[in-house]
Amino acid sequence: MVQIAESKIIEAAEKGMDEFLKVFTDAYLEELGGDITSENIDKLNGYQHTLLALRFFSEEINEGGFVQLIQNGYGGYVLDNPTAKSLKLMGAKGLSKILYKAKDIYDAHREELERETTEEEFMAMYTEFEQFDELEEKYFYIEEEEIAIVAQYVDENLEDFAEIQK
Repeated sequence: MVQIAESKIIEAAEKGMDEFLKVFTDAYLEELGGDITSENIDKLNGYQHTLLALRFFSEEINEGGFVQLIQNGYGGYVLDNPTAKSLKLMGAKGLSKILYKAKDIYDAHREELERETTEEEFMAMYTEFEQFDELEEKYFYIEEEEIAIVAQYVDENLEDFAEIQK
């Protein structure tokens, strides 16, 4: 189990919910050696994978949307795993709905979305897959509230996300 010092969690929580969640996902990435591989994927439990998928999702969506998320190799990790279901169980129902709808688009166009592209082809994908635009806008509208729900869930269920060191 990933271990995190209680003092680090308290310090991060005082800075806000984003920093609070980042303490956990930073520890997960450290445990994984910086990235997820087939060799290390079983080092994290389902709760931890959900939080890490949420981090990748948020970072990629805020920077370049679903097209970037998928082109950077996180489509399968975020959309093929039970991330949406787990977030729904944590109470982040709006985010869960967005991920389910994105998965439908992803599944229908997976080969095209995941293919190697030139910079021009990559940029053209934003026009080609405008159906992601509405989902991204919805996410930006609910992001703060949904992240707060997840942070509260983590805070109330710390033992599922890390072993807390006193």
